[in-house]
Amino acid sequence: MWSPEQYHRYGNERSRPFFDLLAQVRLTDVTTIVDLGCGSGELTSVLAERWPTARVRGVDSSPEMIAEAKRHELPGRMTFERGDLRQWVVSAPVDLLFSNAVFQWVPDHASLLRRLFEMIARGGALAFQVPGNFEAPSHHLLMKLRTSQKWNSRVGEGAARHLIVQSPGWYLEFLTDLGMRVETWETTYMHVLSGDNAVLEWVKGTALRPVLAALSIPEQNEFCSEYSALLREAYPARNFGTVFPFRRIFVVAYRR
Repeated sequence: MWSPEQYHRYGNERSRPFFDLLAQVRLTDVTTIVDLGCGSGELTSVLAERWPTARVRGVDSSPEMIAEAKRHELPGRMTFERGDLRQWVVSAPVDLLFSNAVFQWVPDHASLLRRLFEMIARGGALAFQVPGNFEAPSHHLLMKLRTSQKWNSRVGEGAARHLIVQSPGWYLEFLTDLGMRVETWETTYMHVLSGDNAVLEWVKGTALRPVLAALSIPEQNEFCSEYSALLREAYPARNFGTVFPFRRIFVVAYRR
């Protein structure tokens, strides 16, 4: 259900949190890295450049994304594979588990983080970033439309995805209790998006994907038309673009 082309429409804005997260990972002796939710692989290549002697694996559940990512493979250095994070495991501990905007799709973060903790080598780290904007108009309006009388039976399931992501303080306490040294922070990016109905085009690459996958082409067009009208009112276009505030939560946790 994922479209690399649509996802990369605002690639510069989407990649900024990746680089902000990476800048705070303070590891030097890294031999193994796994990029969880690697997408189309371009940013996984940045991890390989940061630690040039490490073996890097990219994992993603989307066959479309993995097909695109395999173009970046480096035999013996960087590989990509399809895998579902809800069941994915490693055969040996990893120095760095890195994840950029993926955990919000996986329910029960307590169970997820306990499982990932066991995969981290001693002295290694878990670094991840998740959206924290589920109370923003873009998500609130989408949830409201999905659960409306007209659409609820077709796309109402999973509309309350904001219940999955926890607060920065929750991640700090939970991972500290596991025995990790934790750094967590949040940032609100003020993206200025170009194009007609830019926020709709943004969410078509992420939050709208499960909705579109559940609808026929005529239904997709009808749903997007209704959602588009709501977004235009919530995010009015200006002469310099459309301002799209986007809060994100960051965590870097080191296994002692």
